[in-house]
Amino acid sequence: MKETIAAVRAYREKMLADPYRPAYHFAIADDDGRPGDPNGAFFADGRYHLMYLYRRRSTNAFHWGHISSTDLLHWRHHPDAIGSLEGDEGCFSGGAFVDDDGKAYLSFWKFPSKNGGDKGGIALAVAEPPYEEWTRLQPIAIEGLDGKEWGSMDYTAEDGTVHHLGCADPSNIWKHDGFYYMQTGNLITLNLYGREADSPAEYRGDHVELFRSRDLRSWEFVHRFYERRTDNSWTDETEDDMCPSFLPLPAQRGGGKMSDKFLQLFIAHNKGAQYYIGDYRDEHFYPEVHGRMSWQDNTYFAPEALIDGRGRQIMWAWLLDNLDGDFERFGWSGVYGLPRELWRGEDGTLRMAPAEEVTRLFYNEQRFGDMEISGAAPLAVKNGDLCHLSFTADTGSARRVGAYVRATSDLSELCQIYYDKTAGELVFDATKVGTEGRRIVERAPFRLAEGEELRLDIFIDRSVVEVYANDRQAICRRVYNSDPAAACGVGLAADARVRFRNVCAHEVSPTNPY
Repeated sequence: MKETIAAVRAYREKMLADPYRPAYHFAIADDDGRPGDPNGAFFADGRYHLMYLYRRRSTNAFHWGHISSTDLLHWRHHPDAIGSLEGDEGCFSGGAFVDDDGKAYLSFWKFPSKNGGDKGGIALAVAEPPYEEWTRLQPIAIEGLDGKEWGSMDYTAEDGTVHHLGCADPSNIWKHDGFYYMQTGNLITLNLYGREADSPAEYRGDHVELFRSRDLRSWEFVHRFYERRTDNSWTDETEDDMCPSFLPLPAQRGGGKMSDKFLQLFIAHNKGAQYYIGDYRDEHFYPEVHGRMSWQDNTYFAPEALIDGRGRQIMWAWLLDNLDGDFERFGWSGVYGLPRELWRGEDGTLRMAPAEEVTRLFYNEQRFGDMEISGAAPLAVKNGDLCHLSFTADTGSARRVGAYVRATSDLSELCQIYYDKTAGELVFDATKVGTEGRRIVERAPFRLAEGEELRLDIFIDRSVVEVYANDRQAICRRVYNSDPAAACGVGLAADARVRFRNVCAHEVSPTNPY
């Protein structure tokens, strides 16, 4: 026991001393968070529950860790919800659902068993309050389907036509008119049948399959859930739809009533997190708006969401930007973006902001008042390593207005965040930060209305930097300074004289135990 305690203490102290490990963005507490998808999010009995995918080295299998919280900030770790069964490789991504009787169900993509008992596919686990012990059910039975390859199934229609269906990354389950519904993702069928020059059009690009059941045990294929734009104006033929989440979209920030629209969150493996907003009727989803949450690569990845007791939609995402061999080098991997609230704006587009609970972590407020700046102006913030910076600005004649963070004193290293008025973009430039990680320029579409002021909220959490612009756009990325201790500078910047108003900084209290 003494040796175990000493090892735990040594590991904790190593994590606390790591200059790249975030303090208030959730970081997987132990073992290898690659892949690190957030999964199985649900709200019940006043608590938020969230699962996280990781590879457990002791079993060499993929497990779902389980955490819960009452405030979205401080998390209690529970025993793993699901993992290896009969010696298989465990489980991949999926969703969660709470039924009317209070039982919670996890839907997940499982590996085939090594003894040949099943071919893998989609499976469920169930738990009753307080959701500590999960019982795995048999892989769901789907009428008329024949598993040909893990992640893909063939369905023979009544006319004898064979259709290839995705059987991976199930969505959350939802209930409507006496049926339970669930989607499945299409990466494997896209890889098998949709990537060649002569591939049938029906297998190209993102799509999902819809299944339904009356008892959560026997399921039937219904049809394809939505149709993508084949002119590639939203997504292109290389993109899949995996890690889907389908929930009603609130009409306002803070919860309350729902709009009459639904939000489909998903990833394309090559281009990261994105979404559709649209109508849901007659067992079909009809997308009307498309948007992305990652633009130049796939760093913001694997979205997972829930509706809480106030009627808010809250989402998380995995920041897929690990350094080469990071687990072996540092002893940890796996970081999430802040819990992000999503709602529908009056113009029908998506709104987003950090969940309001995050402000409870603010302390040591510094108010810099109003400032007129042209060029770069440093701010004497107390802790540029764990910091929140906010301001508004009348952009005037300036083309670029924003801030810089993670800066050395001579500005030889810095991360630049700004609004590019000419391009109509929110820009995150990490090209001058260290030598590792994804040192690129991320550009997100964003344009101020005539007379509208720029309003930025920037969160610095060691290697994580996250920015929100006017509740309409956000970018979240990792940055790896060569010497993090020497790169805590924060400042404002503009390429012409600009008046910055309400400039304010806070220290942000850590929430991770280590």
